[in-house]
Amino acid sequence: MKINPNAGKPAQPEMLVNVPRLVTAYYTRIPDPNLPAERVVFGTSGHRGSALDGSFNEWHILAITQAICQYRKQHDINGPLFLGVDTHALSEPAYASALEVLAANDVEVMLAANDEYTPTPAVSHAILTYNEGRTHGLADGIVITPSHNPPESGGFKYNPPHGGPAGVEVTSWIESSSNTFLERNLADVKRMSFEKSLRADTTHRHDFLNSYVADLQNVVDTKALSDSKIHMGVDPLGGAGVHYWNAIAERYKLNMTVVNNQIDPTFRFMTLDWDGKIRMDPSSPYAMRGMLNMKDRFDIAFACDTDHDRHGIVTRSSGLLPADHYLSVAVHYLFQSRHEWTSNTAVGKTVVSSQMIDRVTAALDRKLYEVPVGFKWFVEGLGNRSLGFCGEESAGASFLRINGKTWTTDKDGIVAALLSGEILARMERDPGEIYSGFEREYGRSEFQRIDAPATPEQKKTLSRLSPDQIRHTEIAGEAIHTILTCAPGNNASIGGIKVIADNGWFAARPSGTEDIYKIYAESFLGKDHLHRIVTEAQTIVEEAFTGTRKGDPE
Repeated sequence: MKINPNAGKPAQPEMLVNVPRLVTAYYTRIPDPNLPAERVVFGTSGHRGSALDGSFNEWHILAITQAICQYRKQHDINGPLFLGVDTHALSEPAYASALEVLAANDVEVMLAANDEYTPTPAVSHAILTYNEGRTHGLADGIVITPSHNPPESGGFKYNPPHGGPAGVEVTSWIESSSNTFLERNLADVKRMSFEKSLRADTTHRHDFLNSYVADLQNVVDTKALSDSKIHMGVDPLGGAGVHYWNAIAERYKLNMTVVNNQIDPTFRFMTLDWDGKIRMDPSSPYAMRGMLNMKDRFDIAFACDTDHDRHGIVTRSSGLLPADHYLSVAVHYLFQSRHEWTSNTAVGKTVVSSQMIDRVTAALDRKLYEVPVGFKWFVEGLGNRSLGFCGEESAGASFLRINGKTWTTDKDGIVAALLSGEILARMERDPGEIYSGFEREYGRSEFQRIDAPATPEQKKTLSRLSPDQIRHTEIAGEAIHTILTCAPGNNASIGGIKVIADNGWFAARPSGTEDIYKIYAESFLGKDHLHRIVTEAQTIVEEAFTGTRKGDPE
């Protein structure tokens, strides 16, 4: 992965998105459903794209929202729909378009009080809170966000009544129906004016902020945070939770400093990510350079991405913790401090997350539940409370309430961030110091992810690999003992392959949105061993593309 020379440096004016041009493109560019890049495509987190290249425009949102209305009708979902919006420039126009369709379809819509921006976890929390104890008239939600992606991006995702990301069966239906609407030039899409939809009898207001903040004491030990007086720093990165943090600090009397309250759709206050782009990724040391420069001002600091479903933890001892490091510490702490959780409550992780989580989980004598990439695979387990903590290597996590009941079924960067303060307050060591102890006890993990070009046909080949197509018996000098194409936890396809030896592994899977494939690799035998794993993994993938093994006679 080649690092851009401007990575970690402030964004320059010429790099900023032209917001008027972006919004104009949203309303004026008509997507061509005959072009794959301009069709509705639901990846792991909804439909994403940019108005500038025809992949996220008004027609997309009108079509998707009408499809959601029809899905609701077919499945007798007739409770309120909670609508959340983040701070990306395309989110406001998409919000207006969606409301016009929802109101025309007589959907009871819950908008944020005072037009407040709404984090993803606050929407999940609202859905679950409303649905508790109900069997009919269930609520669901839409979150308008492209997550941490660049300022020119737009995103739109659907959360059914279970409160978490919609599963493949649901998103496939919505995707197909949406594209049919596009092909028919929106002929069957119902719509009314935005002003009329705001005044509709079906449009209501909900106080997402105070409802969510008031309940935080039931998932995080806010008293321990308050009593300890530890100084916490937080950067909302200009995201949807920007007004939540001061409300949290005030309600629970926390010693917390919000270092940046700016909301700017160009995100000009960010430092550039690894590739020279503006990206609000709290797990990136380049995007988090500003926060890292302030780390010694605070006992612990953290940030969240634009819709606040991901977290980044900055410690005095270690700087920005890699996501897997913090997930390991969170598992270690939660399963020893949450005494009301049942003894059979398991740990959830994705197949591309660190095996350090496996080792910590085994030491706790807990069951590990390993699933494909995508938080949707954790929804059922968080909902039925069989999973106590769920995390993924891209810095998304959620966990149960202190009493063992469900908190959210979507990622929650806010509680994950606050938990780091609770850990420091209760353990008197920051998460970086605790992880250093893991390295002494379980070994040092070296982890790397790389992206490589792949044609659409190659991506299909990779997603359909079977174990018997891997003719190698060793990886980096160690015997391969397991080859996975389905996740051990739920037997769902991982859309690629994972190859495992005693002290290292790699996984390869195609990107759902770009012409690349991704290799994730980890070694417990050092950087040189990791490099060998990555090199040999690339060879194995290339052999799969060509159907031949290097060294075979032609």
